[in-house]
Amino acid sequence: MAAVAPAERPGALRSWALAARPRTLPAALAPVCVGTALAVAEAPPRWDAIVACCAVALLLQIAANFANDLFDFERGADTDARLGPPRAVQQGWIPAARMRRAVALTLGVALVPGLWLVAEGGWPFAVAGALAIAAALAYTGGPLPLGYVGLGEAAVFVFFGVVAVCGTQWVQSGGFSGVALAASVAPGALASAILVVNNLRDVATDRVAGKRTLAVRFGAPAARVLYAGLLASAYATPVALVASGTLGWPALLPLASAPLAVRLARRVARTEGAALNPLLAETAKLEFVFCALFAGGILA
Repeated sequence: MAAVAPAERPGALRSWALAARPRTLPAALAPVCVGTALAVAEAPPRWDAIVACCAVALLLQIAANFANDLFDFERGADTDARLGPPRAVQQGWIPAARMRRAVALTLGVALVPGLWLVAEGGWPFAVAGALAIAAALAYTGGPLPLGYVGLGEAAVFVFFGVVAVCGTQWVQSGGFSGVALAASVAPGALASAILVVNNLRDVATDRVAGKRTLAVRFGAPAARVLYAGLLASAYATPVALVASGTLGWPALLPLASAPLAVRLARRVARTEGAALNPLLAETAKLEFVFCALFAGGILA
């Protein structure tokens, strides 16, 4: 399986922009949209809280991307055999020491809106924030990196699903509801599906590097089944909430994107290696479209 050809060296600003992985950022905002819709369905919107939630989500995602760029290089997971988009530290665009400082700086900036959320929401936000920072660093760093022991998808589900949706509703409405917990399954599952595509693409190089993702542990066929199952779980969420009478029928609006999900599942089922790169980006777009429709349906 051929590796991606070495990338042309970009300028300094573009190097940092690429390291931030802008295509992943909609996945950080998607659950905030759902949590905000649930809160606004009960009370007028709080724009200060919405801005703070978006800022924290984006900054933590960027910090996690920087950390992943750094730690995967240091652990030998990112090499010249890499099939995914080029990584800044591995390519030599950004020195490892500078990337380490960027991780710390980004997390420090995230503390500004984060402390505001703690002041508004109380101690649960302090706990959630500390765990989110730990997860951002521990995904590929630390003595037991989550992504290296097969816990990456679970961590993504929790933080990009449950914590993001319920936390966003909480800070805007003073608490979170059972419907928020149930609704969080959809963005959590779709965010996890993005990671499944990433790990499916990298299964060969991850195996060599000792990165025991679920795709490495159980094989590519199982990863493809998991991907389809996660998409199905996301679409089952609004159906279940409407069928139970918890939400009104407009919450079925995300089903309009189901044909895209079916096409993606079919393409992932027969694609491997670097050809999965565009499908990873399309899965991220699917999550944002789904959550935008879901939020619109909740508010309708």
